[in-house]
Amino acid sequence: MIGFDALLAGYRRFRENRYETERSRWRQLAEGQSPQAIIIACCDSRADPATIFDSDPGEIFVVRNVANLVPPFEGGGGRHGVSAALEFGVTQLGIGQIVVMGHERCGGIHAALTGQFHNAPAGEGGFVAHWMSQIDESAARIAAEHGTDEGAARILEEVAIRQSLANLRTFPFVAEREAAGAMTLLGCHFSIREGQLYVLDEAENIFRPA
Repeated sequence: MIGFDALLAGYRRFRENRYETERSRWRQLAEGQSPQAIIIACCDSRADPATIFDSDPGEIFVVRNVANLVPPFEGGGGRHGVSAALEFGVTQLGIGQIVVMGHERCGGIHAALTGQFHNAPAGEGGFVAHWMSQIDESAARIAAEHGTDEGAARILEEVAIRQSLANLRTFPFVAEREAAGAMTLLGCHFSIREGQLYVLDEAENIFRPA
C-alpha cells in the first residue's frame, strides 16, 4: 500500500493547505458547477489537463480515455461513457467549448500502430484493441507508409485528434450549437518533453505552437 500511502499524504497536504485557504470556494462548488470547457483527454498519467492548463477545481469538465478518442454518435447498445459525458456537459451544464487534447508517446496510439493488443488473451478482454479499432484504418495506412516509430506515432496522434473532432460533429446537440455559433471545437497536441501545446488550425489543417 505504499502507493496509497503516498496518495493519503497528498490528501493531507490538500486539506492542510489548499482546502483551508480556499474553504469558501469549495463550499461554493458544492452548490454546483459551471465549467468553461469540456476537455477530452487521454488517461495517460503524464498528460493531465488540470496541470497543463493550470486550472482550478470547477473550471474544466474533463473526460479521459485511452488515446483521447471520441466515438461517432450512435444510439442504443453498449455503454457510451464519452457520449454520456458530452450529453451532460453540453445539454445540462451548457458548456460551449470542447477541446480534444492528444499528446506525444501515447500508448494507445502505439498499440494501434503496432497491433500489439490484436491477439490479446481472451482473459484480458480485448478492450484496448476494440477501443482503438476506431482508428485502425488510419493506423494501418500510416504504418504501411511510415513504419511504427515515433514520427509515425505523431502523425497518427494528430489524425486521431482530427477524427475525434469530426466525430464530435456527428452529435446533433454539438453540430446544432456549432452551426448557431454557440459552440467552439478545438484540437490540440501536448508535447511532454517540450511542455509545449500545439493547437490545430482547422482552416489550414496544421498544428501550431500555442
